[in-house]
Amino acid sequence: MTKKIAVLPGDGIGTEIVAEAVKVLESLRQDFSLAIEMEHALVGGAAYDAHQHPLPPQTLALAKQADAVLLGAVGGHKWETLEIALRPEKGLLGLRSELGLFSNLRPAILYPQLAAASSLKPEIVSGLDIMIVRELTGDIYFGKPRGVRVLDNGEREGFNTMVYRESEIERIGRSAFAAALRRDRRVCSVDKANVLECTELWREVMTRVAKDYPQVTLSHMYVDNAAMQLVRAPKQFDVMVTGNMFGDILSDCAAMLTGSIGMLPSASLDANGKGMYEPIHGSAPDIAGKGIANPLATILSVAMMLRYSLDEPALATRIEIAVNTVLDQGLRTGDIYTPGTKKVGTAQMGDAVVQALRNI
Repeated sequence: MTKKIAVLPGDGIGTEIVAEAVKVLESLRQDFSLAIEMEHALVGGAAYDAHQHPLPPQTLALAKQADAVLLGAVGGHKWETLEIALRPEKGLLGLRSELGLFSNLRPAILYPQLAAASSLKPEIVSGLDIMIVRELTGDIYFGKPRGVRVLDNGEREGFNTMVYRESEIERIGRSAFAAALRRDRRVCSVDKANVLECTELWREVMTRVAKDYPQVTLSHMYVDNAAMQLVRAPKQFDVMVTGNMFGDILSDCAAMLTGSIGMLPSASLDANGKGMYEPIHGSAPDIAGKGIANPLATILSVAMMLRYSLDEPALATRIEIAVNTVLDQGLRTGDIYTPGTKKVGTAQMGDAVVQALRNI
């Protein structure tokens, strides 16, 4: 049966990197009989410019009908003066909320060819393979009340609410433990239970859920210590599970261990395995249109799509092998370039991956 993919390039470099991921999907369709159809739509700032809203009804309808969503990136300086409800990021948050994408899987893997590009010493990061499981539809980003109010003395005060229900914590916990069963069977739950009641409940529920997974070892760590440990001894971690805000920060920290944020894909899944797939980096408006962005995170996000939503694990592995091949060939975009390698642009890197796919 033909699967439908909603393609949402977004803003900035989103259009460039998604174009290369689409090349890979087209190659799989033409050369390996992958039964897919793709339909493009606007989201983020581009959608606001065309429809005065970052998530137009037609885009949301397409995303709901599709079997999987491929997203580029949203945002940019151009739209920063809009009211918060109309900013590009609200399109992304709206997709996560409307599609029920509560489980965000963010692998941080150091390809051996990029050890020299990492900001840490090779002996600290060589062999790094962490899976960060971030809860995606709760926490301070969605909690209410929120806003800016004027106090009696005339001073303005901003406020947001960190909130989690037991059921939300339990389901992301089960997602993390399930991921650990396919890996080294260790979960580290990250919280701030010493000062935040919300995450005190988080720790209590995680401990309870762990009893259903006796094969998995559970540990707990405060978020400030977790940030320090990621740059001190990152290979101690297997699966890290945490809330929305902490996960946002820690996964970007982990990204730099791998040599570049341009190498990290992600999957955001609902309860049934339908997902939205995107690189974890942003729209990078400073380099948009220059043809120098790294498309590998987006291409690797397609591999995650094939594995988690389209039930094509062999083709997912084929993409990952192809990426390894182009790195072995010494091809590098600027963000992962080191002396002695060959610097290439966005389209050249995408073409190289497609060629490698065909040659495997």
